[in-house]
Amino acid sequence: MTSSELTDTDGPGPTRAFVLHPDIRADRDRRPAGPALEEAVALAAALPDLQVVGAEIVGLPKAQPGLLFGTGKIAELKTRIEATEVDLVLIDGPVSPVQQRNLEKEWGVKLLDRTGLILEIFADRAATREGVLQVELAALSYQRTRLVRAWTHLERQRGGLGFVGGPGETQIEADRRAIDDAIVRIRRQLEKVVKTRALHRASRAKVPYPVVALVGYTNAGKSTLFNRLTGAEVMVKDMLFATLDPTMRSLQLPDGAEVILSDTVGFISDLPTQLVAAFRATLEEVLEADLIVHVRDISHPDSAAQAEDVAAILADLGVSSEVPQLELWNKIDMVAGEARAELQAIADRREEVFTLSALTGEGIDTVLEAMGQALAPPRFAEVLDLPYAEGRKRAWLHEEGVIEAEEAGEDGYRISVNWTARQKQAFGAL
Repeated sequence: MTSSELTDTDGPGPTRAFVLHPDIRADRDRRPAGPALEEAVALAAALPDLQVVGAEIVGLPKAQPGLLFGTGKIAELKTRIEATEVDLVLIDGPVSPVQQRNLEKEWGVKLLDRTGLILEIFADRAATREGVLQVELAALSYQRTRLVRAWTHLERQRGGLGFVGGPGETQIEADRRAIDDAIVRIRRQLEKVVKTRALHRASRAKVPYPVVALVGYTNAGKSTLFNRLTGAEVMVKDMLFATLDPTMRSLQLPDGAEVILSDTVGFISDLPTQLVAAFRATLEEVLEADLIVHVRDISHPDSAAQAEDVAAILADLGVSSEVPQLELWNKIDMVAGEARAELQAIADRREEVFTLSALTGEGIDTVLEAMGQALAPPRFAEVLDLPYAEGRKRAWLHEEGVIEAEEAGEDGYRISVNWTARQKQAFGAL
């Protein structure tokens, strides 16, 4: 189902949606229900054709295999759905094909689970050819799972001739085969994109600019920070998944070093596995990064849980723990009083953590210096005996700023330097 289908079948005007968050007590790893419901409503609001007319947390001892909810709760919700003239029910969590079919039958409305909703948002936002292909691949992978026992009207077709022919393939099998063919076709197209990206990375390797990847939970302020640092005009909006397609720009750090800054798609809890797989080609820029900058919305009440989700997705992508990381506590301007002072004190005690406001620019200079230090190659100390006749070499050492001490002797200078392997090699070539 696409966003257009959500509206075309229901006539003019936005689709009226009701959001339900199942708070299943048997799920020990569940997040607090309040912030989870708020996020689900924000997800729904990210689609322009949806109008959220109601939202509710539904407490459950455990999920019912056939209907998810108990029969009494289903009847209660049906009354509310009919009273508010709802067209679509969004369930913030996984819903099996059987549960989806049964609930749609009980309530007489369309139903989307969390994965389906996120796929709708991605389909609505994908702007580039690559993004469209990735969303199509994820949607097809998702739809393929929906075919299993999802449609009772697809009866077995007869194969062979007359009465001696054996049973033919079911319509479900035919649909699955068609989806598999489409998946193979899209993967071939994406392989070409991957090769193109590999060529771009190879060309960048010839001019060795380090890559700095901005990652973080959706709506953490990555694009705002990216625009402030690079002067780009990436769309910024207080909305989940405001930007999908990655953007790369060059950036000069205070020490004069040139880097490539990459703004990636935002992460989210329970990100569909189909999307993680489909967007792997895009997120390869994260895998190739020399520095990962994790941007957090420190003003969000669920910021710690969001950080855990980002860390889990990075691990799922295969990001090496050896890649240096900085953690930026963004939106510090939205925290006041003692809470802000406490956060600042915590950040000051951690070398890799910095507070800033991408909106106001507070803390940006400190962050840029930290990027430069994180990317700086290791230095080592050495003592050089330089004859007076080697004035050009001495001048070069001063220009590079590597001299820590200098003493004049009878035959020349004894110079203590602190330099990198590259600088030592350049010095030897003079």
